[in-house]
Amino acid sequence: MTRRGFLGMLVAAPAVLKSAYCKDAAPIRTIEVFPVNYPVTAYFKFLPKPERPSVFVKIVCEDRSFGWGQSVPLPTWSYESLESATVTLREYLAPALIGRNPTDLEGAHRAMNKAISPSFSTGMPIAKAGIDLALHDLIGKLAGKPLAALWGREALERIPLSWTVNVKTIAEVEPLMAEGRKRGYRNFNIKVAPDSAFDLTLAKEVRRLAPDSFLWADGNGGYDTDSALTISPKLRDAGVDVLEQPVAPNNLSGLAALKNRARCPSSSMKAWSPSPISKSFTNSTSSMASP
Repeated sequence: MTRRGFLGMLVAAPAVLKSAYCKDAAPIRTIEVFPVNYPVTAYFKFLPKPERPSVFVKIVCEDRSFGWGQSVPLPTWSYESLESATVTLREYLAPALIGRNPTDLEGAHRAMNKAISPSFSTGMPIAKAGIDLALHDLIGKLAGKPLAALWGREALERIPLSWTVNVKTIAEVEPLMAEGRKRGYRNFNIKVAPDSAFDLTLAKEVRRLAPDSFLWADGNGGYDTDSALTISPKLRDAGVDVLEQPVAPNNLSGLAALKNRARCPSSSMKAWSPSPISKSFTNSTSSMASP
C-alpha cells in the first residue's frame, strides 16, 4: 500500500463504518476485563521478565452478541501498565459505555474521551484500544462482514508477516533468522535505538542474510532527533526499507525534520484511532512507504 492509499483509507474508514450503524442493535450489557501475563519464549527488550502483560476485553450486549479486544500495555515503552490499563477499563471506560449502542463507534469514542480526557496524547490510548478492537469485532459480527469489508477493502487470503530480530549480540542474528525461516517467515524487522553503531551493524547483517526480504527497523521512539537524522540515511544504505517510529510519538518537530530531510522512509503509527494519524499526515510530520 502506498502512503496516498493508506491516507485515503484512513479518511474513508469512519464513513464506511458509519454505514454499519444499526439503531436497533441491542445495547451493551457488560464489559468484562481480564488482565493476564502470558509467557514468551524469546528475548524482547521491552520485557523485563519473560512474560507479556495483556488485558483482554469482552463486550457483551443484551442479546448475548459479543466482541473481543486486547490492550497490551508496556510501561517500559509507554505510560500504561497492566494495573493502570485494568483500572482504567474497569472503573472509567466500561461504565461510560454500558447501555450504549455498540455500533455507534464515534459515540463510544466520545464517551471514552469524556471519561478519560485526552491531553497532548490520546489519554490512556492502549486501554482505549482494547475497547475499540472489541467494538470493531462486535460490529463486524452484527453486520455479518469481515472488518476489511467494513473498511471498504477486499479481504486477503493470506497476510505476510515478518520475523522480529531482537538481539543483544550480532552473533545471535544468523541462528535467530534461521529459526524464523524454519517457521516460514521470509521478511524481517529489527529492533533499533538507541545504539546507532550496533543498529547499523545489525541492519547490514540481516540484509546480508536476507538480500531479497522486506526489511524494516523499529526504533520504538528510542532515538533523539539528531541521532535519527544521522542514522536514517545510513540504515537506508544498509538495506532498510522503512524506519518505524524513530523518535517519540509526541516529538512532532522531530518527525517533521525526518520527513523533510531523512532519506529512509519513516512511519509514525502509534495511535488508537484514525484522528491522530491523519492529523500527523496532514501536518506533514511523517512519511509512509510499503513493500
